Amino acid sequence: MGTTISSGTIFAVWFLKPIPNLKQMIMKKLILAICLASLTTVIHAQNFQFGLKAGLNVSNFTGGDFDAVKKKALVGVHAGTYFRFKFANFAIQPEAMISTQGAKIDSANGSYDWKINYVNVPVMVQYYFVGGFYLELGPQVGFAISQDISNSTIEDFAKNLDLSIAAGVGVRSKTGLGIGLRYNAGISKLGDFNGVSNIDPDFKNGVMQASICLPLTPGKK
Repeated sequence: MGTTISSGTIFAVWFLKPIPNLKQMIMKKLILAICLASLTTVIHAQNFQFGLKAGLNVSNFTGGDFDAVKKKALVGVHAGTYFRFKFANFAIQPEAMISTQGAKIDSANGSYDWKINYVNVPVMVQYYFVGGFYLELGPQVGFAISQDISNSTIEDFAKNLDLSIAAGVGVRSKTGLGIGLRYNAGISKLGDFNGVSNIDPDFKNGVMQASICLPLTPGKK
């Protein structure tokens, strides 16, 4: 004798089964909504600002020795974006910048520009004084994306990863428009030159930057 299952029973089983998952989904969405609301409040309270930044580099290789060649400063550019979170007199400013740096090399064969393009990601801690003046300090991680090392037989001249410590000064207006001067001191070797003749391998990047910051969202000093 077969068992007859009514359509009402099938509907009841189908309806009741998803209830625990439905509750979990509602709970997760509620938690997410609370987190987003809290994040929005925190960002508003901390005076979040997003903008563009660009300027000039004056770079050179510090330390090490190229024997018969001389290292001179090379002029380049940097450009990218910044995110600024303000806490009273302090601010945290992560950035993502494309930066052209390196050095000018003078040798018996002529003068050459050794250029390395990086994507640099500094995270700066800034302290603000009256009038919008600030001091800043923070670490920077650089990722080499291309290099042009003229008149050289060295392959893979620069390592993919470059670590620096950055420090600087600047001033920012009430609207967020600002100018700054920063020095990035390399703390990791620029390349791996052990065993390469006529080169002392312990040299690093050194970059002086002058920048203009253009805010794309409202902000205060």
